[in-house]
Amino acid sequence: MTTRPEPPATRAPPRSARRRSREFALQGLYEWLVSRDDVALIEANLALAPEFGKADREHFSALLRGVIRDLDMLHEAIAPHLDRTVAELSPVEHATLLVGAFELARHAEIPYRVVINEAVELAKTFGGTDGFKYVNGVLDRVAAQLRATEVATRRR
Repeated sequence: MTTRPEPPATRAPPRSARRRSREFALQGLYEWLVSRDDVALIEANLALAPEFGKADREHFSALLRGVIRDLDMLHEAIAPHLDRTVAELSPVEHATLLVGAFELARHAEIPYRVVINEAVELAKTFGGTDGFKYVNGVLDRVAAQLRATEVATRRR
């Protein structure tokens, strides 16, 4: 089998440890949404992947376990902005929206635009053709809602 090397100008920049942690968290959430396997088993299986050593393990675990722990709250945050029920989302869209909503809600140190851009990249990498547009629109509205709630809370 012959592989054709990519020209240097079209090579993608190296992925950061945070990006890799999001990718593995998305894969773990996909598995959990489909199978409801034990989260420790999912983590152990993902840790066997060759690229896992380059991921931010702490962020990966915080995302995977945090999304599962806060699932109901995250569904409440995204549901009003969907054009279908949560159950009708593809597992990739569902997991991507959960990761993005979790980072928006629980990681205020990450700028919301970075969270949305990272979720869009996940959707482009793992999702269907135009799923990234849907993820972008939903998370943009979730971010706006969270910012409005934060402003209202500060005014009190």
